[in-house]
Amino acid sequence: MKSIIYIFIGMILFTSCEQIIELDLNENTSKIVIEGSITDQSGPYFVKITKSTTLSEQGQSPTIDNAEVTISDDQGNNEKLEFIGNGVYQTKDLQGVSGRTYLLSVNAENKFFTAQSRIPELVILDSIKIVKSSFAGEIDYDFIPIYTDPDTKGDQYRFILSINGKLMKSHFVLNDNVENGVVNSQHLQNIMELALIPGDEVTVQMQKIDTNVGLYYATLVQNTDTGPGGGATPSNPPNNISNGALGIFSAHTVQQRSAVIK
Repeated sequence: MKSIIYIFIGMILFTSCEQIIELDLNENTSKIVIEGSITDQSGPYFVKITKSTTLSEQGQSPTIDNAEVTISDDQGNNEKLEFIGNGVYQTKDLQGVSGRTYLLSVNAENKFFTAQSRIPELVILDSIKIVKSSFAGEIDYDFIPIYTDPDTKGDQYRFILSINGKLMKSHFVLNDNVENGVVNSQHLQNIMELALIPGDEVTVQMQKIDTNVGLYYATLVQNTDTGPGGGATPSNPPNNISNGALGIFSAHTVQQRSAVIK
């Protein structure tokens, strides 16, 4: 059975041995945060650049509105992104393609940052199976994304859940470390204890992600595993952005399917 990792964090955007980088909690520390993605779907694609806030600061993170941002691929295509406000930069013509590697370059506040990510080959999400269970008179629903994992080892997937069009603040991640090349049978368990009823529509987006992006989300699990049974030391997830910036640049495929609870 495939191993599964659950993540409970606010939205933005596997391995048995992971490097943990201790979080610098210096009161005066502020770092640049870069969050961007490119997919196999039609653009535009977006990159958002902000600055992290210190522990005593309140409100939204300050944005960086005068950066130079470009995305290029291993086929020689290159595009400078346009600033559209609130720290967000967007592409116009660039098209993401499975199998290609993309390089993000950012020049912000006299510092230069790069990140690299590859869009994996597409894996088709066939459907979403809803499993109904009952315990102590309470009904629960779990979700199984139905897809066939390729024979090659190292495939990693991220799932984003919406209920009746409302995005849930959680992520689910699967890999093929335990069992490879089979039809998935692992649940995306309803550990959020959602109050679901017949007629609710469940939408699952499946992203096929590369190794570095998978490691980033896997480490976030450890960072948020606190409280009873948890207690992990806060740490910066190992990302794919150079020069000490926080955030992640993810090149991935996108598949989405919905199902109605009956």
